[in-house]
Amino acid sequence: MRILFMGTPEFAVFSLRALVEAGMNVVAVVTQPDQPKGRGYVLTPPPVKVYAQEHGIPVYQPERLKNGAFDETLAEIDPDLIVVTAYGKILPKSLLDYPKYGCVNVHGSLLPEYRGAAPMQRAILEGKKETGITTMLMDEGLDTGKMLLQARVPIEENDNFETIHDKMGAAGAPLLVETVKGIVAGTVTPVEQDDAKSTYAAKIEKADCKIDFSAPANKVHDQIRALSPVPLAFTRLPDGKLLKVVASEVATGKFDPAPAGTVVSLAGGAVTVACGTGFLRLLELIPEGKSRMSAAAFINGRKIAVGDRLGN
Repeated sequence: MRILFMGTPEFAVFSLRALVEAGMNVVAVVTQPDQPKGRGYVLTPPPVKVYAQEHGIPVYQPERLKNGAFDETLAEIDPDLIVVTAYGKILPKSLLDYPKYGCVNVHGSLLPEYRGAAPMQRAILEGKKETGITTMLMDEGLDTGKMLLQARVPIEENDNFETIHDKMGAAGAPLLVETVKGIVAGTVTPVEQDDAKSTYAAKIEKADCKIDFSAPANKVHDQIRALSPVPLAFTRLPDGKLLKVVASEVATGKFDPAPAGTVVSLAGGAVTVACGTGFLRLLELIPEGKSRMSAAAFINGRKIAVGDRLGN
């Protein structure tokens, strides 16, 4: 079977690596164009391109797929199956219809829950205890195609986007290999999604990152870990300067009641803040214009005091 792989970020590398290590015939890779990164705006290849080139797989980086822009190249590649993992663009009908065995997508949720761009972040943000990977046959809808296989992944109390990303990648890799083998053998049965149970995982916007300490402590904690290490939840110090929060935990000690956002303790190397219900320990921070640091280092720098109120 001739497989064309389409993907871009590190998450997609898990899937591509699994296909290669399983000895499957990945004849080409399609990924997004190189992008400028860092302060020097150095043109940087996506992780999928780096992996493909290391393994001698031809790489294509089309600016557009629509209106037949990629059709000639697609015919030259002539795939029997297309595998898509976090590619980053909507596939046109001409591409979806080309391969004999269709297009298989590796999606980061237990469909039909969390269709859309940010399924992993939204699951953590909403306090879910479990998420997972779904392989599916793609159609013209947004993650609406028939489901093939699923793998469940627990979300622990202090998992963040980074740890769940890696757990999901590790879970999706063998699931994809099992899916492709099942397609070849005819042992995988596509199952329609129940649209009535679907939810949408919208792209993370700046508004999602602003901390509201009037929410319960566990909700603020979910927000911080869902957005860590990128793009990061933020608040503001009393002087108006930005303070990004990298890590937190729900406080278990007893503290005097205080208005939401008030710093109630600097003990134990953490900035403990009152929330609408309960208290939250801020453990790692990025002050405006500074690098990532522990809360203890921030406290030692005398940039905060008990009684200060964050978020105003």
